[in-house]
Amino acid sequence: MPVITCIEDLRRLAQARVPRMFYDYADAGSWTEGTYRANESDFHAIKLRQRVAVNLEQRSTATTMVGTPVTMPVALAPTGLTGMQHADGEMLAARAAEAFGVPFTLSTMSICSIEDVRAVTTQPFWFQLYVMKDRAFVEALIARAQAAGCGALVLTLDLQILGQRHKDLKNGLSAPPKPTLANLINLATKPRWCWHMLHTPRRQFGNIVGHAKGVSNLSSLSSWTAEQFDPALSWADVEWIKRRWGGKLILKGILDEEDARLAVNSGADALIVSNHGGRQLDGAESSIAVLPRIVQAVGRDIEVHMDGGIRSGQDVLKAWALGARGTYIGRAFLYGLGAMGQAGVTRCLEIIHKELDLTMAFCGHRQLVDVDERVLAHRGAATPQPA
Repeated sequence: MPVITCIEDLRRLAQARVPRMFYDYADAGSWTEGTYRANESDFHAIKLRQRVAVNLEQRSTATTMVGTPVTMPVALAPTGLTGMQHADGEMLAARAAEAFGVPFTLSTMSICSIEDVRAVTTQPFWFQLYVMKDRAFVEALIARAQAAGCGALVLTLDLQILGQRHKDLKNGLSAPPKPTLANLINLATKPRWCWHMLHTPRRQFGNIVGHAKGVSNLSSLSSWTAEQFDPALSWADVEWIKRRWGGKLILKGILDEEDARLAVNSGADALIVSNHGGRQLDGAESSIAVLPRIVQAVGRDIEVHMDGGIRSGQDVLKAWALGARGTYIGRAFLYGLGAMGQAGVTRCLEIIHKELDLTMAFCGHRQLVDVDERVLAHRGAATPQPA
């Protein structure tokens, strides 16, 4: 086993162990992947101020996200097909997150179901909802999340229609996956993944198959999902969902100040500055570039979170300094999951936490809650500029 010291180490190991079509599904953006790359590179453009001769004893990265105590302001983002990175992936990731003291968010498009994850956790996890045309199915999903005691509903607003991801098309990613010769050859090089997958019954979308009308297997699922994402989604639907849910509501996919103000008006508890990991509108700004403007526009009225491009604890500190009161990791924990299962997710969280703690200390702070934009060099120009 190689020595794992950073998220990049986990990424390389996951690439070696996960079948290409599922690795590429996680590690890809739409079209030219320009926005996907900018999500990472724009973090690198933000520089930190080193401070010295400061008492650095008794440090803490603890805070809260929508009232939930967290070890650090990091949640596991909702990611589709997590259970195809590693067998029972959502269950393993949820257990790792709970043990570490950070939220886990289950995707509507998960392999393991709401009930599967509830069975292996003792604390409330969060559930992410896509709005489907079949409103009865949406109501049933909300009811299942309520029955499972989910602590927050994360409503995704930026996937009314699907962006095109070239790698998925070239790899034949579909439901069910296309058994091309190239895919079969690639599977033969992933014995570890195949062994785990053979020993689980969870190989389809657990929240949908057997629950949505007319969807009883992967073949019927394919035609159902192609028709169900609702391009007519509106703020009136957000209000309807808020009433049906009745609990904490987080709106994901905000990338514009006007939409942020509408999110405030909706009565949501938090919003997530997000471009869907660069998987939807290619050519959009990076999340970290937009974050300061959203915070300035609505940060006094709603809790602002962000996702996109976080690969280290330094990234978490930079986002916090620019006003994010929560961050989400998607690819980073998927790399850990694909590389080493539950232990890999734990290792991912350990890496990010240690980097966050040490960077905070090098910048002269003991308590994350005391950190603000003064830890950033050139504070007036902290927002990354387009290349």
